Amino acid sequence: MSPLWDAATKVEWQHALEGYENVVARQGVAKLPGLDAWYRDELPGAIAARREPHVTHAELVRLTEWKMARGVWRAPNLVLVRGNDSDSVITTSTDALSKIPHPTAPIVTMAKLDGVGPATASAAAAAAARMIYPFFDELVAAQVPGLGKVAWTLGYYARYAAMLRERAERVGEEWTPVMVERALWANVGGKAGRKR
Repeated sequence: MSPLWDAATKVEWQHALEGYENVVARQGVAKLPGLDAWYRDELPGAIAARREPHVTHAELVRLTEWKMARGVWRAPNLVLVRGNDSDSVITTSTDALSKIPHPTAPIVTMAKLDGVGPATASAAAAAAARMIYPFFDELVAAQVPGLGKVAWTLGYYARYAAMLRERAERVGEEWTPVMVERALWANVGGKAGRKR
């Protein structure tokens, strides 16, 4: 558990969140700053602008590249994601995002696509509904008390997301689970904090 989790003041959380972009830049992954800016600043608006919110095949591939660049690169998963049919990605993601605000149904539905597990599915859900879904990151989960060893399961994600939603409410009215996740990730230095 990190000291930030128990931080009593919003100032500490805000300081960690403000350092997020610098931590992204320090990861030493050439594509990460651009992918991260796209994920944070462009993808949510693109999803929201659609009559029926969804992600496209190209967005799912890029989202997977972002997730891997920020964490652990798993080339076989990216191959599987790229192999999904474009129409299937739109149909499946439309169905998944229509299930918002259910705490897990969007994740389950997105995970029907090849190469998409709870973490990638959570990235799509977080881009669509920041107030409900945080991105599922193991460095963040390791800082949350009581979760135990990270398990890439729906049940674990449900507990993780609930804890981050609760923490966001306690930090401040305008805070979202996504903001809490980014602050915690930046707090440990992102991938640089990962044991190698």
